[in-house]
Amino acid sequence: MTNVSGPCYTFVICYLNVTGYKKNTMEEVQVERVHSAESCSRARLAIQDTLDVVGGKWKLVIISILRDGTRRFRELSREAGISPRILSEELQELEMNDLVNRKVCDTRPVTVEYSLTPYSETLFEVINTMHKWGIQHRKKVTNRGN
Repeated sequence: MTNVSGPCYTFVICYLNVTGYKKNTMEEVQVERVHSAESCSRARLAIQDTLDVVGGKWKLVIISILRDGTRRFRELSREAGISPRILSEELQELEMNDLVNRKVCDTRPVTVEYSLTPYSETLFEVINTMHKWGIQHRKKVTNRGN
C-alpha cells in the first residue's frame, strides 16, 4: 500500500466488538491518518454516491416532510414550497433510489400519495446529524459580529 500525504483522511467507526469502545461516544470515531490512495478514492466515491442520491435543494426536505407520514402530491408541493414540476422530478429520483413509495389512489380525480420506504430510514442518522450541524452553524454565523 502506498501512503498518501496531504489533507485526505479516512474516518473509521470503531464499535464495541472491534475495539472495546462504547457505542455513541466521541471515542468511537477515530481518524486514520496513514492510508492508501485507494482508500481515499473509495471514501470520495462513497461521499459522491451519497450526494448523487440525496444532494440538491429539495430531496432531504421532501424526506423530512414524509417522515411525518404519507402526503399527497399537492400537500407535499405546498408544504415544501416546491413547484409541481420540480417536485415531480425529485420524487421520481427518490422513487428510483428506493427511498419513496408512490401510490396511485383509485379516486376521481386521481390522487397520488407518497410515503417513505423502510430503506429510507437508513438516512435518518445523516439527516439528524445535518440538523444538529445546521443549528450549530447558524449560531456561529449569526453571532459573528457580537
